[in-house]
This record gives sequence, structure tokens and C-alpha cells, in this order.
Amino acid sequence: MCIGFPMTVLEGDELSALCERKGVRERISMLLVGEQPSGAHVLVHLGAAVRVLDDDEAAMIGSALDGLGAAVAGDNFDQYFADLIGREPELPAHLRPDMK
Repeated sequence: MCIGFPMTVLEGDELSALCERKGVRERISMLLVGEQPSGAHVLVHLGAAVRVLDDDEAAMIGSALDGLGAAVAGDNFDQYFADLIGREPELPAHLRPDMK
């Protein structure tokens, strides 16, 4: 399984950027997404930014990763998936038989 992490751009150019996640800083390739302003969120996989994220999506992905970490540690993880608690899971429209 491949996992991408949301990181925040601190400074950079069209080739690379210094990015941060939870206090860890790393130089990231920006060749796939281009230069991004300071404060922008990018999804990072194997040292490369693969997609630009908006604030909400970056927060949701970060929360889901924190929830996975809590689950692996045997801790309660409900608070990390608040948007899923109390509702039935739904298939995306392209997988629902009634939407084809």
C-alpha cells in the first residue's frame, strides 16, 4: 500500500520546496505540481509533491493518518473519523448499481 502525506510548503521554487509536517522538515520535489506559495498544502509521496490540496482536504487526510496511527497503537480513534461516525457507509456514485 502506498501512502501520501499532506505537507505544508515553507519556501521553494519550481524544482523543490522545503515542506513541513508535524515539525518534520523535508526538501520535496515540486516537478509534478510546479512552484507553490508558502503555506500551500501538497500531498507528498516518495519525496515528491504529487498534488496540491486545499485546507480542508489536507486536514481530512492528516486526521485519517492520525486515526490509523491510533488504531495501530490500540488507542481510541473515533475522534479522527468524526465525519463517518453515526452514518452508513456509501459507495461512490461510479460504483453504485443504480447510478450506472
